Amino acid sequence: MKALIQRVRSASVSVAGEPIAQIEQGLLVLLGVEQADSELSAALLADKVCKYRVFSDDNGKMNLNVQQVKGQLLVVSQFTLAADTNTGLRPSFSQAAVPEQAQRLYQHFIERCEEHNLNVACGRFAADMQVALVNDGPVTFLLESKSG
Repeated sequence: MKALIQRVRSASVSVAGEPIAQIEQGLLVLLGVEQADSELSAALLADKVCKYRVFSDDNGKMNLNVQQVKGQLLVVSQFTLAADTNTGLRPSFSQAAVPEQAQRLYQHFIERCEEHNLNVACGRFAADMQVALVNDGPVTFLLESKSG
């Protein structure tokens, strides 16, 4: 499972021109689910995202996590993160989870994040979404979890 996290001042997601979710300071999480992923890998990645220290402390060092700055999460499913781009000029999605598995693990990831007492907004699974954000930094990291 892959999470591309971006530290944001604000972020929102719309479907068909209608806003469906928005956050202020926090993390935009683009989540990709692969065939080998499980509830364990979703839980491990959610815990890592919620505890990952990407916000600055009083000394300007990235020492604080989203909980410590009372930030929010916006979680958006992103099928294309599961792409294999190592060969050719067209991405392969052969490792991507089937929609039923991906949706179940996407929801499990969100529920696990909510257990960290965070305000979690989310996109609409498998919808054509428009995501807007003000990246703070910019600060962007790719986190991965494998349940083995």
